[in-house]
Amino acid sequence: MSEGQVKGEGRKWWWNVARVVISLGVLALVLVTIGFEEIVDTLAHAAPGPFLAALLLFVVGVVVRAARWRALLVALDVDVPFRRLVYWYFSGSFFNVFLPTGFGGDVVRVLELAQEAQATAAAGTVFVDRMTGLLVLFAMALLALPFSGGLLPVEVRLAVGLLAAGGLTAGGLILQGGVLRCLGRWLPGPLSLDGEGVLARAYSAITACGWRAVGGALFFSLVFNILLILINYLAAVAIGMRISIFYFMLFVPVLSVTLMLPISIGGLGVREGMAVLLFTQVGVDEPTAAAASLAVYAISAMTGLFGGLLYLLQSIRSLRRKPPDD
Repeated sequence: MSEGQVKGEGRKWWWNVARVVISLGVLALVLVTIGFEEIVDTLAHAAPGPFLAALLLFVVGVVVRAARWRALLVALDVDVPFRRLVYWYFSGSFFNVFLPTGFGGDVVRVLELAQEAQATAAAGTVFVDRMTGLLVLFAMALLALPFSGGLLPVEVRLAVGLLAAGGLTAGGLILQGGVLRCLGRWLPGPLSLDGEGVLARAYSAITACGWRAVGGALFFSLVFNILLILINYLAAVAIGMRISIFYFMLFVPVLSVTLMLPISIGGLGVREGMAVLLFTQVGVDEPTAAAASLAVYAISAMTGLFGGLLYLLQSIRSLRRKPPDD
């Protein structure tokens, strides 16, 4: 084995050590900071059929998002088995649910893919993967807002509208590439998006996916967001909420946008407060609205814990391989 191969295997071994430490650390954080009593009580009173259907759709949603990521990787000629992408998405869901931001899983996916592909390609595809999901979410929120007059406070509609419109504009400029590169020429070399700097290379990976791959990713994002609406609807039915699915088509995009703020663990608390604000406007009582929201969180938490367990077991198994001698 050459010296370069030895060093590469050594780096992978230390990365596996880091994976175990990260997994155990976040699990400890979950046990210390999040109480599951409310979730358990909610599940105890839920109808099993609709709840299990929502859980199944959530798992399907993980596979759909993995397919979205694969569409971008194929465009860059990055060949990774689909089952590995699904595994990384399950693992990432653990960090998304149990860290104070919905983007922790993206960092994990970048780090994992960087072990098998160029770091710039890894970061670029994960960035575009996340962005296409947000663009569809922003578009759905904007489409829902005109029908929310009288259901949402003016300040909430204004905040969501500005965030969604700004996100769509920024996303379009980033994916288009030419405008930002032109503007970036006035910046110092390391900050420029045009050239051979670190940022320029990373941005090249973002724009290299091409519009055909981006279009495919947007399609998968639309499918996922439709699944998300159905998941919320079925979870609410399991709790006993009986309102039209139209309100979920209206409220779920708004809920999802507000959950982007990194001010809670997996949106816990923020989700329940916003759900109460929204659904009480259409005749749902506060305990039922909060319970339905907790049911959705329970589904994401169960999936996240499964992903975290997979991540921990895979990391331990990787550590059993004898590291190369220095």
